[in-house]
Amino acid sequence: MNTATLEVKISRKWEEAQGICAFEFTSGNGSALPPFSAGSHIDVHLPGGHIRQYSLCNNPNESNRYRIAVLRDADGRGGSKAIHDLVHEGDTLKISEPKNHFPLAHEAQSHLLLAGGIGITPILCMAERLHCAGETFEMHYCARSPQRTAFVSRIMSSELGKSVSIHFDDGEPEQKFNLSATLKQASEGAHLYVCGPRGFMDAVLAEARQQGWPEDRLHYEFFGAVVEQEVGDATFQVKLASSGLTVDVPPGCTVVEALAEKGVEVLTSCEQGVCGTCLTRVLEGQPDHRDSYLTDDEKAACDQFLPCCSRSKTPVLILDL
Repeated sequence: MNTATLEVKISRKWEEAQGICAFEFTSGNGSALPPFSAGSHIDVHLPGGHIRQYSLCNNPNESNRYRIAVLRDADGRGGSKAIHDLVHEGDTLKISEPKNHFPLAHEAQSHLLLAGGIGITPILCMAERLHCAGETFEMHYCARSPQRTAFVSRIMSSELGKSVSIHFDDGEPEQKFNLSATLKQASEGAHLYVCGPRGFMDAVLAEARQQGWPEDRLHYEFFGAVVEQEVGDATFQVKLASSGLTVDVPPGCTVVEALAEKGVEVLTSCEQGVCGTCLTRVLEGQPDHRDSYLTDDEKAACDQFLPCCSRSKTPVLILDL
């Protein structure tokens, strides 16, 4: 796994909308940054030891900068507050090279892009890429109010505005987003892309599946997830194939935490089963998947899991560690 980091300078920081700060990263010496594709994200190393994933929201044709936008979450785990309050123009940060778990399906006949709130960040990048490529797309952007809507001027002052509809929760009834109708009216063979708060995404995906959209035409990326704990959780063991070390994992403790207590470090980032950084091969046993990263088919294969959040349905999991 590539764990290399880049050192970048905060060349700009600005308030993009109420509660949303945007940041522009450039290399310290003015050289080009590694290329990225629409839907990519970077891991950002923040003050206080936080590492968080943020989608790149500038045009992928730009090689001199990366841009992200971050919603301040007062009830979050500290990452958004750290970047809002402790990161300033002129500072330097470490980031990962771009990764893409949410790519465009360029072979699709058309594309339907749905963004909820801060989920606009990867969706806007996708829209700009599709426009540059001359591909057919339609985009809907749902937000609470105009004051909380990022990138409005950027969208509406460009050619994108012809393909984008913006919907406000506090607006007139006739402009509100009609999910069912939008999905029903999509072009035949269209691919759906959705990003935003968990409730928004769950509603979109549930409606799409109810309408019979095939799974291979549904593309999504979760920003964060709630790690599930269940009343019936029991202690299980993980065994490391390389050394034979066997470790108990009691209820309320993750595999990553149990291994760390024995001096075995597993590289993690989001710690919520979203980013895939800690993905680990399972050689024997049946994982109890609680992540938002693996597809249903990948979970059914039972040959890998995310130890930051998932558990075991069998007494022992043998891991390729």
